[in-house]
Amino acid sequence: MVRALYQVHNLSLQEFRAKMTQAPKPNLRASYAAQVYPATELEVLSGVNHGDPMMPIDDLCLGDVYHLLEMAETQELSVSADDSAGGFLSAKGGHKVAEGSELGNPGDTLMLEGRLTFMAPDGDKVDLILIGHQPRGQDGRYLFFLPLDPIEPKLQYTLLTADPNPTEVRLADITPVAFTRGTLITLADGSQRAIENLAPGDKILTRDHGPQPVRWVGHRTVRAVGAHAPVVIPKGVLANESDLIVSQHQRLFIYRQGRRGLGETAEILVKARDLVDDDQVYIRGGGFVEYFHVVFDRHEIIYAEYIPTESLLINDASLGQLPEDMAREVAQTLPDTAHDPHYGTEADPDMVARLSPQDLRRRD
Repeated sequence: MVRALYQVHNLSLQEFRAKMTQAPKPNLRASYAAQVYPATELEVLSGVNHGDPMMPIDDLCLGDVYHLLEMAETQELSVSADDSAGGFLSAKGGHKVAEGSELGNPGDTLMLEGRLTFMAPDGDKVDLILIGHQPRGQDGRYLFFLPLDPIEPKLQYTLLTADPNPTEVRLADITPVAFTRGTLITLADGSQRAIENLAPGDKILTRDHGPQPVRWVGHRTVRAVGAHAPVVIPKGVLANESDLIVSQHQRLFIYRQGRRGLGETAEILVKARDLVDDDQVYIRGGGFVEYFHVVFDRHEIIYAEYIPTESLLINDASLGQLPEDMAREVAQTLPDTAHDPHYGTEADPDMVARLSPQDLRRRD
């Protein structure tokens, strides 16, 4: 009965993405970004709204039990924030979809719809933010949700509270570019050191600028579920000496030359999650995972298990993606740091969507 209220509920994810690319695109740079799910990926397993996807907050029923669909995937929502709004989303709007967003079109309006609290099977509470999306020139409205805590498929989440008027919220990405404990990083002299043993001042070999000192190393532990679970790239898949285990959004350099090139350059940065085929490369969920983040004076390409991969990018846009405590620590430790990303080397999303993980990884 409520599906017509949100057109996305009547579309497949592929149809929805196609529809979102039809409108002309104004020039809006991203202030920050977050990984979100379409509301259709969270469905009522039992309760009053049995069989329905996540709905507008006024139609929700406390006590309903939800589950995240097994094939659910996050998409990056790039946001252009009004100067007065800063990095916070409110019901008043002031935020637009920005360039480079995997969902929506630049200029579409975003607003805070509400904050939901669920109880997980182990008794932990899981908070979600509902985000309303108004496409330019369309009457329909779309709904996304941003998990503020890890959420995973196959588990049951009971809706405890639904607040239609929460305070302003910050759309943070709680799984930024990161390496797991034990990942070996190449030092300036060619030797290897585990990521957890790096400290500010240590000289690391970089692809573009030779030996460079580490400025900051961050560390956090999260539940390894959903978008927070690490990607495992087993030994030898990318000519790596040992298993490389990284966050899903960590980008790796893929080399492809000549007719088999993937872009304008022979080197393309590809997210680890885009290499997953559940055969050679897979996501390892369950338990907890320790993530480590390393920052330099510039956004660098370093060598992890001998594979070229990126360091944590720090600028106004990327700070908005970090968890609040981490963003505060980086801003206090490196107040004047503003990195330029490696333009021209990012994998085109349309190209990634067309190719299989095996095609992306192929080295011939």
